Amino acid sequence: MEKMVSVFLFGKKYEVPADLTIMNAMEYAGYQLVRGCGCRNGFCGACATIYRIKGERELKTCLACQTKVEDNMYVATLPFFPLEKQVYDINKVKPTEQIMMQLYPEIYSCIGCNACTKSCTQGLNVMQYIAYAQRGEYAKCADESFDCVMCGVCSSRCPAGISHPQVAELARRLNGKYIQPETQHLLDRVAEIDAGKCEEAIKKFVEMSTGDKEQIKNLYNTREIEK
Repeated sequence: MEKMVSVFLFGKKYEVPADLTIMNAMEYAGYQLVRGCGCRNGFCGACATIYRIKGERELKTCLACQTKVEDNMYVATLPFFPLEKQVYDINKVKPTEQIMMQLYPEIYSCIGCNACTKSCTQGLNVMQYIAYAQRGEYAKCADESFDCVMCGVCSSRCPAGISHPQVAELARRLNGKYIQPETQHLLDRVAEIDAGKCEEAIKKFVEMSTGDKEQIKNLYNTREIEK
């Protein structure tokens, strides 16, 4: 017999195998997941979840697809975690310190509690990349926040109301458009696509995807790799 544990999903008690993730346990209990279950492997950020262990006061956050159930775990999910997304045209904004002050002024209210870093589901140094954003060091902010999955758990813990993932996304966009050097072979390929020169190749790959997928695997494994 598998070891079973008791979990409470939305207030109702279920017995589930102890080696399941929260997401798998919900399906084992009969829930049909149609939202908040994107990648199932920890890198889409759609399954941010709140839970508490019976007898403990601390309310914890996690991604349901990568967190195993525990005995007497009380679980609740939200449709989304609070994030404030500002609207801007990346072709009109510039990588100045003022743009952060204009779009996300709340970052300057950070009190340095580090709750964002402690709660990050990807183990990122969130408070550090916010500090980079405050100073207009967007390349550093982009690098530090590269693995962010936009789950919003960090923002749910922030007393200053900072939308950390949106700040990081703006920094990465500014970095990619204005700071990093242009890649000529990428620009050339985009021009070829715009000119329609890749239509035949795209059509060929679409046909392969509905037929023998081994062809695609072989093409990938034998492709010419740039040195």
